Amino acid sequence: MPWLALLMLWVLIPARGAAQEPGSPPVLFSDAWIVDGTGAPGYRGDLLIADGEIVALGPVGSVTAPAGTIRRDLGGLVLSPGFIDIHNHSANGIFEDPLATTQIAQGITTLVVGADGGSPWPIADYLTRIDASGPAVNVATLVGHGTVRRAALGEDFRRTATDAEIADMATRVEAGMRDGAFGLSSGLEYDPGFYSSTGELIALARAAADHGGFYMSHMRDEEEGLLAAVDEAIRIGREAGLPVQISHIKAGNASVWGKAAEVLARIAAANEAGLDVLADQYPYSAWQSGLAIVVRSRMFQDADSVAAGIAAAGGGARLQIVNFEAHPDLNGLRLSQIAEARALSETEAYMWIMSNGGSGLIGHTMNDDDVDAFMASPFVMTASDGGIGGAHPRGAGTFPRVLGHYVRERGVLTIERAIQRATSMPARRLGFTDRGVLRAGTHADLVIFDPESIIDRSTFVEGTLLPVGVESVWVGGLEVWSDGEPTGARPGRALRHPE
Repeated sequence: MPWLALLMLWVLIPARGAAQEPGSPPVLFSDAWIVDGTGAPGYRGDLLIADGEIVALGPVGSVTAPAGTIRRDLGGLVLSPGFIDIHNHSANGIFEDPLATTQIAQGITTLVVGADGGSPWPIADYLTRIDASGPAVNVATLVGHGTVRRAALGEDFRRTATDAEIADMATRVEAGMRDGAFGLSSGLEYDPGFYSSTGELIALARAAADHGGFYMSHMRDEEEGLLAAVDEAIRIGREAGLPVQISHIKAGNASVWGKAAEVLARIAAANEAGLDVLADQYPYSAWQSGLAIVVRSRMFQDADSVAAGIAAAGGGARLQIVNFEAHPDLNGLRLSQIAEARALSETEAYMWIMSNGGSGLIGHTMNDDDVDAFMASPFVMTASDGGIGGAHPRGAGTFPRVLGHYVRERGVLTIERAIQRATSMPARRLGFTDRGVLRAGTHADLVIFDPESIIDRSTFVEGTLLPVGVESVWVGGLEVWSDGEPTGARPGRALRHPE
């Protein structure tokens, strides 16, 4: 069944989370511009919360508040559901910064870790740690295909898995799902997922499907093999019988610029055929990964392979080095600049970096027209692919950038659609009906922002600068962000997928 129809057929699934402290007075938000997350037109209205839930909402003056209610006059600021970041890399960072400052500053109230095939393990232990630490945001996780593959194959992963090993991995996926994971993720450009067969992935996706999960994939190729990779992801969903989420959808380099329409046509056809295929996207024309993925052959000291990879990316001027631990003074420079400074060719500079432990990479290789096409698609939601402490600006700026740059400044999509792709779309993918929309009985996870000023400030040089325009953020009925800083409240909890 196509996803638009499924959106109307959610099953009520309670998600565990923190609530307003017992005895706390109700709060009435009055004169807000309410955008409820469904895609419906916004309207001027009031909203009442109590005991961590939304109690009532409606046009201005229509909501009756009990005695002792705290009143917050919003003066027309936008009030929306809290943003759900379905692809976030704060699995460890949430313990280092439980206030999750760069996340709540942009309106995120729930984040999902374990993407790209790498997840916490064991899942039960991780979720217990989240509950014990009490972060500011709610945290959910996926089971990582790469995590279970490495557990089953050890360091001997550069080959096709045997039937017995696939059965072992499937058992691990089932254990992770029983422990509360929401689905299976894969990272097929990375080790150890790079060496897996489609059949292996179908088998493990079936294990996730048996427990109500979905399949999220960083596909095998976002560049020359983009269309074939999309076809493989759709095939896995079809043969395993579960929804598919294509991670950080993009046309990754010049070889596939202009292919967004073909990618979206494949996704549309899959949904028309009764499958449930969606994607997520961050609003920047540059990606972040490891320098290793430039050379798909993994022959990092083969000059011809390295030269071909750099050429496909559009040259060393498009490749920005980050997280180079051996020479941190070079972080932020382009490969071309490093080559010039060291009197090397770009190929030699790449080989030198890889021989010194490798580095992270921000690839400025995407086309803005493709980004716009994915942004405007009804099949694509917003996700950061970033997280606490990330070097890429998406980690601190994704959601404000969509609302500031793509809604207000350029009109690529409406504010209602932008909020829908940050709230009810990821909620539906995760199986939530008590998050992601504003209606009576849902969790009081809220964002209040100024639509005239909201914008990202993080850059490719300073990736953690906080955005502006987000006035207030509430998780489970408690305010976690106000007046440009965390309040110190930490009502977040682990969210577990119920079977």
